[in-house]
Amino acid sequence: MALPTLTPEQRSDALAKGLAARQARAELKDHLKRGLVSLPDALKEAAPDGPYAGMKVSALIQAVPGVGNVRAAQIMGRIGIPENRRVRGLGDNQRAALEAEFAPVAA
Repeated sequence: MALPTLTPEQRSDALAKGLAARQARAELKDHLKRGLVSLPDALKEAAPDGPYAGMKVSALIQAVPGVGNVRAAQIMGRIGIPENRRVRGLGDNQRAALEAEFAPVAA
């Protein structure tokens, strides 16, 4: 099946939409790294059709300070999230388990 032919205006709109989504994902990861937003809050903001929906769960987890490749893989394995899963593909139980894993600790 061939891809549809886009007019220059449609192509420009698609490129702009893609750029906006990438910028929003980069901003979210930056906010996670700097501690301005928590992972549970980020998951609550992630609408199924929003810019964060296409983000890989592993990239989202790795943006949390102190979590690297190995720890993200361990967390995802323990919860039962495949390594290539995107935020839009998370089930309710997986989302709840991730929120619980990264819930702020009461002092």
